[in-house]
Amino acid sequence: MAALVASSAVEAVVRATLAARGYRVSEPRRNGETGVDIEAVLQGERIFIEAIAFKSSPPARAKDFYEAFFRAASRADDAGARLVIALPSRFGRGLRQRAAAIGRAWPRIGAAFPELEIWLVDTEASAVREFRWNDWCEPDFQP
Repeated sequence: MAALVASSAVEAVVRATLAARGYRVSEPRRNGETGVDIEAVLQGERIFIEAIAFKSSPPARAKDFYEAFFRAASRADDAGARLVIALPSRFGRGLRQRAAAIGRAWPRIGAAFPELEIWLVDTEASAVREFRWNDWCEPDFQP
């Protein structure tokens, strides 16, 4: 499946952004290596980040999103860690619709995982915008 924005590009922007903020950032994983995509630490704060690509196929994008969610949620055992799904900014165009389609389950997920966040990553502008999971189901939310 062709990636319109590669996950490696998303990772690179997130790594650079966090390093500039003073975080100690894990090394990129090698092909076939398992584990969190990015771990960032600053003064005891830990962030586990799963980064995904923006693929040309909508079903492939949905699959990647849900897989990233489960990978992020699997890290909830680490008390106090922030759990992040880092997405190419183009994902932001459809996230409100995705949250609406999931219905009441979306805010329940946010309540169960208050540490869960979605970051939109603009790989062209090298910018990261951070949001709480439940921001996407707020009626007046404008990303």
